[in-house]
Amino acid sequence: MAGPSTAERGARGTTPSGPPPRLLRVRRGLRPPGRRTLLVTAVAVTLLGAGAVWLLYGSSWLRAERVRVAGTTVLTAEDVTDAADVSLNTPLVAVDTGAIEHRVRERLKRIAKVDVSRSWPHTISLVVTERRPEAIVEEDGKFHEVDATGVRFSTLSKRPKGVPLLEMEPDRSPSSRHFGPTALRREAVRVVTQLPEKVRQDTRSLRVRSYDSITLELTGGRTIAWGSGERGEAKAKALTALMKARPDADHFDVQAPSAPAVSRS
Repeated sequence: MAGPSTAERGARGTTPSGPPPRLLRVRRGLRPPGRRTLLVTAVAVTLLGAGAVWLLYGSSWLRAERVRVAGTTVLTAEDVTDAADVSLNTPLVAVDTGAIEHRVRERLKRIAKVDVSRSWPHTISLVVTERRPEAIVEEDGKFHEVDATGVRFSTLSKRPKGVPLLEMEPDRSPSSRHFGPTALRREAVRVVTQLPEKVRQDTRSLRVRSYDSITLELTGGRTIAWGSGERGEAKAKALTALMKARPDADHFDVQAPSAPAVSRS
């Protein structure tokens, strides 16, 4: 019996052209979205965006209704609120926090730093840091408080207790001509911040003749020749040791902390 012809064998062994059914289904699944789907998506995104804008700017839900203040010690919360001058009943998102910070620091010199933030949904929060008086300067019968950076920030009619007085008596030395009053005042305040706490409490005044000639006057008629603000930590340690070893002394010299001196008048 004759077998299948070559043509028949070829017909049986021929693989059908085109991709298999599964591949066709996969390709159909990757078909890009139709115009209707794109239109619906675009409309939805537009509506959501418009709704968000209305919620932030047009609704009454997210508006500035109150100001909260923290961190005050000498000032009151009302002082800070008045200086901030926040426009209430405006969209919270539209409140200019930078402008508020500028107003507070410009109007209240006692404020060294203020952090302004939005507390959703209705509050502007202000956290302030007040300057601390490290010394005072007397001019024309008034007392000006000076902070650790040498900034004069408050004027008082009476001398406050527990704050040393800066007596600026610049000499004619080259350092006095090189450093102006502001730099000398800053250096003197730097010395105050370096003092041991007990000495700081007992310090009544600092006499500033030049950058490297600062003398402290303490209670009980005691004096300390400190020099400049350089090597402050070493000077503080030397002074503490001297005062412990010679509690009866009334003059201490720590200008050279490696070779301190003490005497009694």
